[in-house]
Amino acid sequence: MLQVLLVDDDANQLRVRQMILRTAGIAATLASTADEALRHLRALRGSIGAVVTDHNLPERSGAELVRELRRTEPSLPVLVLSGMPGIDPEYEGLAAVIRVKPLPAGQFIELIRQFLEA
Repeated sequence: MLQVLLVDDDANQLRVRQMILRTAGIAATLASTADEALRHLRALRGSIGAVVTDHNLPERSGAELVRELRRTEPSLPVLVLSGMPGIDPEYEGLAAVIRVKPLPAGQFIELIRQFLEA
């Protein structure tokens, strides 16, 4: 079964999203930085079915993470959750879905299921 890679420097956000996914029967791996997320992607190659990232991350932004990810994973579904309006241009051409936080749990689960089934 494919799992989701959750990326956010806010530990509470990670735990909440992990719990929401767990209640839906979806496993998740957690990362607090873009570099940590990229290490997980390499180590778990083939096991990650989707990435959910925040836009504001330490050292590298979510957009930088997605750009790097696209070099090796051009079709891996990516969901960017952000409370910042107007970030869309930074993700242009990166095939990322952008949603504003907070995203209701039901919508979050449905979107992740669509990603994992694609």
